[in-house]
Amino acid sequence: MQQGLMAELHEPRPMGPLGLVAMDGCETLGNKVNDYLVRWEYEPENADQVLLTYPGYERNSFLLNVDCPRFSSGEGKGVIRESVRGYDLYVLCDVTNYSKTYKMYGMDVPMSPDDYYQDLKRIIAATGNKAKRLNVILPYLYEGRQHRRSTRESLDCAMMLQELESMGVANIITFDAHDPRVQNAIPNASFENVQPYYQMLKALLRRLPDLQIDPKHMMCISPDEGAANRNIYYATVLGLNMGMFYKRRDYTVVVNGRNPIVAHEYMGESVEGKDVLIADDILATGDSMLEVARELKRRKCGRIFMATTFALFTNGVEVFRKAHEDGLFDYVLATNLNYLRPELKAEPWFIEVDMSKYIALIVATLNHDRSISPLLNPLQRIQKLLARHRANQAAQ
Repeated sequence: MQQGLMAELHEPRPMGPLGLVAMDGCETLGNKVNDYLVRWEYEPENADQVLLTYPGYERNSFLLNVDCPRFSSGEGKGVIRESVRGYDLYVLCDVTNYSKTYKMYGMDVPMSPDDYYQDLKRIIAATGNKAKRLNVILPYLYEGRQHRRSTRESLDCAMMLQELESMGVANIITFDAHDPRVQNAIPNASFENVQPYYQMLKALLRRLPDLQIDPKHMMCISPDEGAANRNIYYATVLGLNMGMFYKRRDYTVVVNGRNPIVAHEYMGESVEGKDVLIADDILATGDSMLEVARELKRRKCGRIFMATTFALFTNGVEVFRKAHEDGLFDYVLATNLNYLRPELKAEPWFIEVDMSKYIALIVATLNHDRSISPLLNPLQRIQKLLARHRANQAAQ
């Protein structure tokens, strides 16, 4: 009897009933995460990380019924249509989904990142401090690109983090933050910056089983100084050499809020005949990435694979479609952490990297008050992935 009691005391218990809120514009990703959470009862491969079955917590869906209606003037409010008292709430919000609109003075107005952030705060306020714990998952960190001050400028991302902390948010989870040092704005809060390294490599090797991963046949290239760390990681775990471009800018001119790039200068060994992996966090217009690809093709590289966490394509996909037809690159890999244009998903050169299972694992692990450190460090999973890949190649 005593052993049974001790086992019960050490059993991972949920912080509270799990509640998942998929904000407007994030329903697709939210539904996928919910499907995993509902389907999982027990998975041997995740036994040391998550145990979802617990008496009294079985549900047909963890998604809660919430809404953010708008008045005709554009003002809004957050409404939660069921009780959240005692719940461990996870609010999932994609601030990049410009496909959603609302009516204001009779006009269809697209939702902006500011609109999504205000709705997020409305839902937090609508809980009335009744939830046991509040957790916010911002796959794309709101205002993450305005992360530092270089002159008389606002520090939008830092202010957002402090505001969420003051509203009682216990955990803030984001992916591939443009500059993770912004978490210094909330030194006493829990801020997790998750990287999709393993999922990217898994998707790449699934599409390209013939890929030869060794220094003779492949290299990693950083498109600029800011992306150096993630490309160093890829190069290190894959055992490849790395090169880097740096951007020469015209600091006398400002175009669309930025100094235009004059040239991309390359540092590194020859890329001739080698496949190239270029990794960055954000693909906005994509002009910079395509210019790097042109420079690499001038140096007679092999295939080019562009890996980006957030494929925004703010100027559309036509430029990339033509560039692919001209042989400038082979594939673009991007996660589904942000809204993806339907025409982008249909492109033969686009590889979607599904992150829903990873998010579900993080949610379930945190809900059971377990450490997510094994989930944040993908090294062992990458090593197993590479071992399987090489074994499959050897067997052919």
